[in-house]
Amino acid sequence: MILGGLVLAFGMFSCDDQDGMIRSGAVFTSDFERDAEDWTGALAEYGKATDTSTIEFRFRRTALPAPLDAKKNGLMLQSHNRSDDMFMFLKKKVTGLKANQTYNVVFEIDLGTNARINGIGAGGSPGSSVYLKAGASPNEPIVKLENDFYTFNLDKGAQSEGGKELFVLGNIENGIEKDEYKIVKRDNVTKPVEVKANANGEIWLCIGTDSGYEGLTVLYYDKIKTSITEKVMN
Repeated sequence: MILGGLVLAFGMFSCDDQDGMIRSGAVFTSDFERDAEDWTGALAEYGKATDTSTIEFRFRRTALPAPLDAKKNGLMLQSHNRSDDMFMFLKKKVTGLKANQTYNVVFEIDLGTNARINGIGAGGSPGSSVYLKAGASPNEPIVKLENDFYTFNLDKGAQSEGGKELFVLGNIENGIEKDEYKIVKRDNVTKPVEVKANANGEIWLCIGTDSGYEGLTVLYYDKIKTSITEKVMN
Protein backbone atom coordinates (compact mmCIF):
# COMPACT_ATOMS: atom_id res chain seq x y z
CA MET A 1 0.00 0.00 0.00
CA ILE A 2 1.54 3.25 -1.13
CA LEU A 3 0.89 6.06 1.33
CA GLY A 4 3.50 8.56 0.33
CA GLY A 5 6.40 6.99 2.22
CA LEU A 6 5.12 7.87 5.66
CA VAL A 7 5.90 5.52 8.51
CA LEU A 8 2.58 3.82 9.27
CA ALA A 9 1.44 3.10 12.81
CA PHE A 10 -1.87 1.26 13.12
CA GLY A 11 -4.15 2.07 16.00
CA MET A 12 -7.93 2.03 16.09
CA PHE A 13 -8.17 2.46 12.33
CA SER A 14 -8.24 -0.02 9.48
CA CYS A 15 -7.38 -0.43 5.84
CA ASP A 16 -7.92 -2.96 3.07
CA ASP A 17 -4.62 -4.44 1.82
CA GLN A 18 -6.24 -5.98 -1.26
CA ASP A 19 -6.95 -2.75 -3.09
CA GLY A 20 -4.64 -0.39 -1.18
CA MET A 21 -7.50 1.78 0.01
CA ILE A 22 -7.79 3.28 3.47
CA ARG A 23 -11.29 2.26 4.57
CA SER A 24 -11.95 4.14 7.79
CA GLY A 25 -8.68 5.88 8.48
CA ALA A 26 -5.09 5.55 9.62
CA VAL A 27 -2.39 7.12 11.78
CA PHE A 28 0.96 8.03 10.24
CA THR A 29 4.09 9.03 12.12
CA SER A 30 7.08 10.62 10.36
CA ASP A 31 10.20 10.78 12.55
CA PHE A 32 12.74 11.32 9.73
CA GLU A 33 15.28 8.88 11.11
CA ARG A 34 15.70 7.10 7.76
CA ASP A 35 14.90 9.83 5.24
CA ALA A 36 12.62 12.83 4.63
CA GLU A 37 9.72 10.44 3.94
CA ASP A 38 8.75 12.47 0.86
CA TRP A 39 8.00 15.66 2.79
CA THR A 40 9.32 18.61 0.78
CA GLY A 41 9.89 22.24 1.72
CA ALA A 42 9.15 25.50 -0.05
CA LEU A 43 8.85 29.27 0.50
CA ALA A 44 6.18 31.80 -0.55
CA GLU A 45 5.09 35.41 -0.07
CA TYR A 46 7.98 37.49 -1.40
CA GLY A 47 8.66 39.65 -4.42
CA LYS A 48 10.33 38.52 -7.65
CA ALA A 49 12.82 41.38 -7.32
CA THR A 50 14.04 40.13 -3.93
CA ASP A 51 17.68 39.04 -3.86
CA THR A 52 17.10 35.39 -2.93
CA SER A 53 20.58 35.07 -1.42
CA THR A 54 19.42 37.42 1.37
CA ILE A 55 16.46 35.14 2.14
CA GLU A 56 18.81 32.29 3.17
CA PHE A 57 16.17 29.67 2.48
CA ARG A 58 17.25 26.13 3.40
CA PHE A 59 15.47 22.79 3.60
CA ARG A 60 17.19 19.55 4.49
CA ARG A 61 17.12 16.49 6.71
CA THR A 62 19.77 16.84 9.39
CA ALA A 63 20.73 16.06 12.99
CA LEU A 64 18.91 18.05 15.67
CA PRO A 65 20.91 20.98 17.08
CA ALA A 66 22.35 21.22 20.61
CA PRO A 67 21.14 20.95 23.31
CA LEU A 68 18.62 18.60 21.63
CA ASP A 69 19.53 14.97 21.00
CA ALA A 70 22.05 15.14 18.14
CA LYS A 71 21.60 11.38 17.55
CA LYS A 72 18.12 12.12 16.23
CA ASN A 73 17.26 13.64 12.86
CA GLY A 74 14.65 16.14 11.79
CA LEU A 75 13.66 18.34 8.88
CA MET A 76 15.35 21.73 9.08
CA LEU A 77 13.52 24.63 7.47
CA GLN A 78 14.86 28.18 7.56
CA SER A 79 14.42 31.57 5.92
CA HIS A 80 15.12 35.25 6.54
CA ASN A 81 11.82 37.13 6.34
CA ARG A 82 12.51 39.94 3.85
CA SER A 83 8.86 40.71 3.05
CA ASP A 84 7.48 40.88 6.63
CA ASP A 85 5.01 38.14 5.69
CA MET A 86 6.90 35.07 4.46
CA PHE A 87 5.40 31.60 4.57
CA MET A 88 7.73 28.58 4.61
CA PHE A 89 6.12 25.19 4.54
CA LEU A 90 6.29 21.42 4.26
CA LYS A 91 3.94 19.38 2.09
CA LYS A 92 3.17 15.68 1.61
CA LYS A 93 0.72 13.74 -0.57
CA VAL A 94 -1.39 10.91 0.88
CA THR A 95 -2.99 8.42 -1.51
CA GLY A 96 -5.36 5.48 -1.18
CA LEU A 97 -8.33 7.39 0.21
CA LYS A 98 -11.90 7.10 -1.02
CA ALA A 99 -12.57 9.41 -3.93
CA ASN A 100 -14.59 12.49 -2.91
CA GLN A 101 -14.89 11.25 0.70
CA THR A 102 -14.63 13.84 3.50
CA TYR A 103 -11.99 13.16 6.14
CA ASN A 104 -10.99 14.66 9.49
CA VAL A 105 -7.26 15.30 9.86
CA VAL A 106 -5.41 15.81 13.15
CA PHE A 107 -1.78 16.92 13.35
CA GLU A 108 0.52 16.39 16.34
CA ILE A 109 3.85 18.11 15.75
CA ASP A 110 7.11 18.03 17.73
CA LEU A 111 8.99 21.17 16.71
CA GLY A 112 12.51 22.27 17.66
CA THR A 113 12.61 26.04 18.14
CA ASN A 114 14.99 28.51 19.79
CA ALA A 115 12.56 31.44 19.87
CA ARG A 116 12.37 32.56 23.50
CA ILE A 117 9.17 33.70 25.16
CA ASN A 118 8.67 37.48 25.19
CA GLY A 119 11.39 37.88 22.59
CA ILE A 120 11.87 41.17 20.76
CA GLY A 121 12.85 41.56 17.12
CA ALA A 122 12.43 43.60 13.97
CA GLY A 123 8.79 43.74 12.92
CA GLY A 124 7.71 41.52 15.82
CA SER A 125 8.75 38.79 18.19
CA PRO A 126 10.88 35.89 16.84
CA GLY A 127 8.47 33.56 18.66
CA SER A 128 5.03 35.02 19.24
CA SER A 129 4.93 36.74 15.81
CA VAL A 130 5.64 33.51 13.91
CA TYR A 131 2.51 31.36 13.61
CA LEU A 132 2.53 27.61 13.02
CA LYS A 133 -0.24 26.48 10.68
CA ALA A 134 -1.39 23.12 9.37
CA GLY A 135 -4.09 21.87 7.06
CA ALA A 136 -5.04 19.63 4.17
CA SER A 137 -6.37 20.05 0.66
CA PRO A 138 -7.33 17.97 -2.38
CA ASN A 139 -5.03 20.32 -4.31
CA GLU A 140 -1.23 20.36 -4.14
CA PRO A 141 0.20 23.31 -2.16
CA ILE A 142 2.33 25.27 -4.63
CA VAL A 143 4.08 28.60 -5.03
CA LYS A 144 2.97 30.63 -8.04
CA LEU A 145 4.13 33.93 -9.50
CA GLU A 146 1.41 36.60 -9.71
CA ASN A 147 2.14 40.25 -10.50
CA ASP A 148 5.84 39.74 -9.75
CA PHE A 149 5.05 38.23 -6.32
CA TYR A 150 5.47 34.60 -5.28
CA THR A 151 2.17 33.65 -3.64
CA PHE A 152 0.82 30.51 -1.95
CA ASN A 153 -2.15 28.90 -3.69
CA LEU A 154 -4.09 27.58 -0.65
CA ASP A 155 -6.15 29.66 1.78
CA LYS A 156 -3.91 29.91 4.86
CA GLY A 157 -5.15 33.24 6.21
CA ALA A 158 -2.73 36.01 7.20
CA GLN A 159 -0.27 35.61 10.08
CA SER A 160 -2.33 35.22 13.30
CA GLU A 161 -5.50 34.47 11.33
CA GLY A 162 -6.18 31.05 9.82
CA GLY A 163 -7.80 30.36 6.47
CA LYS A 164 -10.21 27.86 4.96
CA GLU A 165 -7.52 25.23 4.35
CA LEU A 166 -4.78 25.93 6.91
CA PHE A 167 -5.41 26.68 10.58
CA VAL A 168 -3.31 28.21 13.36
CA LEU A 169 -1.86 25.71 15.84
CA GLY A 170 -0.05 28.36 17.92
CA ASN A 171 3.22 30.25 17.70
CA ILE A 172 6.82 28.96 17.79
CA GLU A 173 7.90 30.21 21.25
CA ASN A 174 10.08 27.66 23.05
CA GLY A 175 8.54 28.28 26.48
CA ILE A 176 11.71 29.51 28.20
CA GLU A 177 13.55 32.83 28.52
CA LYS A 178 16.56 31.63 26.53
CA ASP A 179 17.44 31.55 22.84
CA GLU A 180 17.92 27.79 23.16
CA TYR A 181 16.42 24.95 21.16
CA LYS A 182 13.58 23.12 22.87
CA ILE A 183 11.02 20.67 21.51
CA VAL A 184 7.51 22.13 21.70
CA LYS A 185 4.31 20.29 20.89
CA ARG A 186 1.53 21.77 18.79
CA ASP A 187 -1.67 20.04 17.69
CA ASN A 188 -5.30 20.45 16.59
CA VAL A 189 -6.64 17.46 18.52
CA THR A 190 -9.69 19.41 19.72
CA LYS A 191 -10.40 20.88 16.28
CA PRO A 192 -9.76 18.47 13.38
CA VAL A 193 -9.32 19.82 9.87
CA GLU A 194 -11.94 18.71 7.34
CA VAL A 195 -10.83 17.87 3.82
CA LYS A 196 -12.51 16.20 0.86
CA ALA A 197 -10.31 13.80 -1.09
CA ASN A 198 -10.04 14.47 -4.80
CA ALA A 199 -11.34 12.17 -7.55
CA ASN A 200 -8.13 10.12 -7.32
CA GLY A 201 -8.52 9.53 -3.59
CA GLU A 202 -5.69 11.90 -2.68
CA ILE A 203 -5.13 14.72 -0.21
CA TRP A 204 -2.13 16.95 0.44
CA LEU A 205 -0.91 17.65 3.96
CA CYS A 206 0.67 21.04 4.61
CA ILE A 207 2.46 22.49 7.66
CA GLY A 208 4.14 25.89 7.73
CA THR A 209 4.96 29.12 9.50
CA ASP A 210 3.45 32.51 8.68
CA SER A 211 5.94 35.10 9.89
CA GLY A 212 5.69 38.73 10.99
CA TYR A 213 9.23 38.64 12.38
CA GLU A 214 11.70 40.26 9.97
CA GLY A 215 14.66 38.08 10.87
CA LEU A 216 16.09 34.59 10.42
CA THR A 217 13.93 31.69 11.61
CA VAL A 218 15.50 28.21 11.80
CA LEU A 219 13.16 25.36 12.78
CA TYR A 220 13.57 21.59 13.15
CA TYR A 221 10.54 19.35 12.64
CA ASP A 222 11.39 16.37 14.86
CA LYS A 223 8.17 14.38 14.45
CA ILE A 224 4.87 14.77 12.60
CA LYS A 225 1.98 12.49 13.53
CA THR A 226 -1.08 12.67 11.33
CA SER A 227 -4.43 10.98 11.99
CA ILE A 228 -6.86 10.69 9.07
CA THR A 229 -10.40 9.40 9.68
CA GLU A 230 -13.58 9.38 7.65
CA LYS A 231 -16.09 12.00 8.68
CA VAL A 232 -19.32 10.36 9.80
CA MET A 233 -22.21 11.92 7.91
CA ASN A 234 -25.47 12.15 9.89
